[in-house]
Amino acid sequence: MGFVHSGSGPPLAEETGDEHVTPIKSLSIVVPVFNSEGSLPELVRQIRQTLTVPKMELILVNDGSRDHSWNVICDLAREHLWVHGINLMRNYGQHNALLCGIRAARYEVIVTMDDDLQNPPSEMPNLLAKIAEGADVVYGTPRTKTHGILRNLASQITKLVLQEAMGAEAAASVSAFRAFRGNLQSAFDSYNGPFVSIDVLLTWATQRFQAIPVESRPRTIGVSNYTVGKLIAHAMDMMTGFSALPLQIASILGFALSLFGCGLEIYLLIRYFINGVSVPGFLFLASIISIFSGTQLFAIGMIGEYLARMHFRMMDKPTYAVRATVGDPSRETAIAQCVPNPPR
Repeated sequence: MGFVHSGSGPPLAEETGDEHVTPIKSLSIVVPVFNSEGSLPELVRQIRQTLTVPKMELILVNDGSRDHSWNVICDLAREHLWVHGINLMRNYGQHNALLCGIRAARYEVIVTMDDDLQNPPSEMPNLLAKIAEGADVVYGTPRTKTHGILRNLASQITKLVLQEAMGAEAAASVSAFRAFRGNLQSAFDSYNGPFVSIDVLLTWATQRFQAIPVESRPRTIGVSNYTVGKLIAHAMDMMTGFSALPLQIASILGFALSLFGCGLEIYLLIRYFINGVSVPGFLFLASIISIFSGTQLFAIGMIGEYLARMHFRMMDKPTYAVRATVGDPSRETAIAQCVPNPPR
């Protein structure tokens, strides 16, 4: 079953021949935008060509772009009534911008996707089909992965953290191209903190995750904004912000080295009583000291990371701050103005 655009909205249950399928009647699409002025018009065009539903909105969240992305969003909002824009005060990060857009979404199903057209809008009907069949969260997993070693490593670290909450199979399929039921947002509506992971927040609401393979296109407009450094930083935020795994690793490592130290002590005593001499050499002693001191510093560093997270949470640093919104007159809080954002 697919929701291919035919000019009359998505198929109804009787059209699909499956009475258990719940038709999608309203859809919110949330896209974080960063330096993507060239790809946004084409993204809107492809979404419009792919599908229509009785109620649909596209929320473009400008995450502190340095180009004319906000001006393009304003033009698109004036041209299309179903396009809305949110302009953040500065760059907060992809997941923070997503959280802002998700909280602004009003409809029964929410789809998140990147702004670079690597997630083809034509694959969106396949995600919606799984939601209509009863899934709570559906990920579109690329059929082929073309990233480098370091980026794949950062991705694997992120998925390792998610395995405990989602299960290994679901965590392995996590991607930025996702669809989920709008009522899940109530589970993390009150979340406030500088470190955000949409996938972790979704695990607070449900464990019914599915994934389907989708096409992933190479970026043809602009350059990628996802550097290896940012991805590794996000992976570390996941490790220390939403998981106790680093502390558990430090505990296991400390316990293992304690056993190693006990075994070494027994070995030295046996050698002394049998041979009457201890183990000679400065190198041996220096190696043992390095192992134990390194482990202690590692454990202290992990504890320090967690204390830093607690410190930042106690500071009540905002997740994001909105400068202006456009294209949504139904909200009394909307600031329907477009102040040009000069490139920086």
